[in-house]
Order: sequence, then structure tokens, then C-alpha cells
Amino acid sequence: MNLRRQILEGEGVSLDFKKTITSCEKIAKTMVSFANNVGGRLLIGVLDDGTIKGVKSEDEERYMITKAAHFFTRPALEPTFEEVYYDDKLVLVVDIPESPDKPHYALAEDGKWWVYIRVKDKSVLASKIVVDVLKQSASNNGVLIEYSSKEKALLEHLDKSERINVKQFCELLNIGRRRAQRILVSLVLTGVIRIHTTEKEEFYTAS
Repeated sequence: MNLRRQILEGEGVSLDFKKTITSCEKIAKTMVSFANNVGGRLLIGVLDDGTIKGVKSEDEERYMITKAAHFFTRPALEPTFEEVYYDDKLVLVVDIPESPDKPHYALAEDGKWWVYIRVKDKSVLASKIVVDVLKQSASNNGVLIEYSSKEKALLEHLDKSERINVKQFCELLNIGRRRAQRILVSLVLTGVIRIHTTEKEEFYTAS
């Protein structure tokens, strides 16, 4: 692999740099966000700005990642490792493939299990709607979509104003949050609307 070229691309949806692994909770969160998305790669021994420092103890880094993958993620993950030398410095490359068993949960420092997804170069807490979409798309039971006046009203709204969030959808139709979430999940699963998650908000647009 061309390590230098990867580093020049910078951190993103499927690439993360770590100087060293200091916390199982933190690295589990990143690995889970990769597995719940399209997969990703960790470069251990690389600073945030792309400087290659190398790892001091490769065994220790492997141990921390394996421990995080097995005991701090649910279902457990199976990362693969590769050693790459650059200017006599060892970079540990860790690949986390996209998982067929979504959603994966990471054990947080508060002792609770949370689902994370990757947004640009950050691992972001998934909303209830995203978790439901991951669960149902993994079970692959197929979704029977029945267009009621509610779905039609949503699509008409998106025709005019391009985007909507859950709160606006509840207000538009005067329905409760749980009902709104169910409708949105089925529309995302059938590809009628798309979900967009940023660090600050989540919104929907017509596909």
C-alpha cells in the first residue's frame, strides 16, 4: 500500500490517524463507526496532521485494538493488521471492513452501549432513526410501503423546501415523534428519502 498517498488524502469517512491507542472506549467508538458505515482504516503511529511518528510497542497497540474489538464492541469486530515501514518507522495499519451485522455498539465511558456512525472525519452518535435503519437493512426482510396521506404530505413538502428534520415533520403532520420516526425509517429503507447526518443535525431530503 502507498502509505504516504493515504496520509496525504487526510482523515475522512474511512480513514483515521492515531498517534497511539490510549483508551479502549475511544478506539471502539471509531471502529464501530467504520463497521456501521462502509468500513475504514486506522493508521497507528501517525499524528492528526499526517506526521509519521511510528509506534513504540506494536504488541501493545495490537493488544489494545484486539481487546477493544472483542470486549468493547457488540457484536465483536475482527480487525486485520498490517505492518508498514516508512523511513524506518513502523506504522500499524488496521482495517475494519463494513459489517453485515449492523448495527454495532461501542461501550462508552459511562458504561452504556451506543451506536456510532462516521460523518466526514468524526465518529458521531447515531440517532434512533439511523439505528432502526441499520437494524432493518441488516435483517433484509424487505419493507412494504403503503402511501398514506402522511407520506404524501412529506414528499410534497420536500418538493417545495428540499429538506426537513424530525421536529418539522412532527409539526407538519401534527403527529408524535415515535410515529414520525417509524414513517421516516420505512421511507429511508425503501430509498424514497435520504438521511443526512452532520455533527450538528440530522435532516432528510427526497432521493
